[in-house]
Amino acid sequence: MTEQNDLIKRRLEELEEIKKLGINPYPHRFDVSATSKDIISSFKDPENDEEKEKRKEILISVAGRIVAIRKMGKATFCHIKDDSGKIQLYIRKDDVGEVPYTTLKLLDIGDIIGAKGFVFRTKTGEVSVHTTEFTLLTKSTCPLPVVKEEITESGEKIIHDAFADVELRYRQRYIDLIVNDNVKETFINRSRIIKSIKNTLENYSFFEVETPTLQTIYGGANARPFATHHNALDINLYLRISNELFLKRLIVGGFNRVYEFVKDFRNEGIDRTHNPEFTQVEWYQAYGDYNDSMNLFEEVVEQACIEVNGKTKIMYQGIEIDFKRPWKRLKMTDAIKEKTGIDVLSTSKDDLIKYMKNNNIEFDPKMAHSKGLVIAILFEETCEEELIQPTFVIDHPIDTTPLCKPLREYTRTGLEEMRNNPEEVIFVERFEPYINKWEMGNSYTELNDPILQRKLFEDQVERGRGGEEETHPLDEDFLKAIEVGMPPTTGVGLGVDRLVMLLTNSANIRDVILFPLMKPIS
Repeated sequence: MTEQNDLIKRRLEELEEIKKLGINPYPHRFDVSATSKDIISSFKDPENDEEKEKRKEILISVAGRIVAIRKMGKATFCHIKDDSGKIQLYIRKDDVGEVPYTTLKLLDIGDIIGAKGFVFRTKTGEVSVHTTEFTLLTKSTCPLPVVKEEITESGEKIIHDAFADVELRYRQRYIDLIVNDNVKETFINRSRIIKSIKNTLENYSFFEVETPTLQTIYGGANARPFATHHNALDINLYLRISNELFLKRLIVGGFNRVYEFVKDFRNEGIDRTHNPEFTQVEWYQAYGDYNDSMNLFEEVVEQACIEVNGKTKIMYQGIEIDFKRPWKRLKMTDAIKEKTGIDVLSTSKDDLIKYMKNNNIEFDPKMAHSKGLVIAILFEETCEEELIQPTFVIDHPIDTTPLCKPLREYTRTGLEEMRNNPEEVIFVERFEPYINKWEMGNSYTELNDPILQRKLFEDQVERGRGGEEETHPLDEDFLKAIEVGMPPTTGVGLGVDRLVMLLTNSANIRDVILFPLMKPIS
């Protein structure tokens, strides 16, 4: 810490020296005419001395942060980094003048400068800017980590003194982006993935909308919300856990195909694939079912993979994953039977619970009050680890969601009889896509029967009274919308952060969120 304080002190002294020279260390603007990438990619060596002399009359201006500097008496070489890459500046005292060159001697790695000059190739073969004017744009008073690269005789690149403390990188993402080029590339690819998803959806005439983040009734998922209070209206509000119910209202209102990228907030745990604030895209399609959503989901993901990787096969943390369509479709009951040998339909709830206890499968008894929920728990605990390649797990117990339409093979009379028999399980047209053992999203053939919808909401309320923490509240306004009439509809939610993790080979969800939630340092 003493060394760091000494460096800061020296930089502050340099700042004062610069001011004494009459130089403003923080000017308002600078005209940039070219990026480092453009300069290097477009440079062509002059064919003769005459052309070489003419090149000196073609001036460009570039700006960036100093990442390396070598001062040699009356000449200085430095590399600056802009948002496209790095380029070398060659600065001579005779070209820029006494005062500017004196200022240059007071600069450090991390300072931001602008330079004007002509492009040439040095004797060592590096495309550079022979600087005729330069301007200090920002004097940095906080030293950056100095990352050094060493190229071995075998051509291997070794990084020394990297900004590698993971927690510090998340807390100081601005430094992380400056010194670790691969981090910036991850977020560039994140933007490309989102753009690809939008393009695919809009190719099918989906319309982008916006819905509320602050909600009087949270809904659309089983999750614990973040609560807040609006002082002027004197009402309690919740941060959105899902935008599903609002997008369905838009389907009722006549928008047949809608989508929205949103920040959802769930007051739950944090681990390498979970963050309390996360990005999701949801889309809803009138007159379709979950088969339509499966087809579109795999196309959306396949196209995003091709956009950033150029192919459908990737390596994720040493595991090859192929996103090429079509993906495997697997019923939840079949997955359990393949893994455990148990036919859950002909096995009683008590025997399923006994099996889990005998095999040391932990579960919360409050979450196992129905056979359908026991089946869901058994699947999660025994089958998810097997789902590496993209797979749609279809046809879930109705107990897992109150918003999904039962399988079309059921009759209304049959449903009522099944609801009254605790050993019967009603399955719904729902799928969850799995990749690399992770649940990547959720989709339904949406329930649009207002009478059944009300009954299922009421069941959720009863389960909440019974001690379940994550149940769906009853939303009277949403029920009113369903009563007005929603056409046959299918909807999808896709977790954007996890998809970006996969497609950029990132090990932790915090690696793909620019500013992840961190506990304050006490």
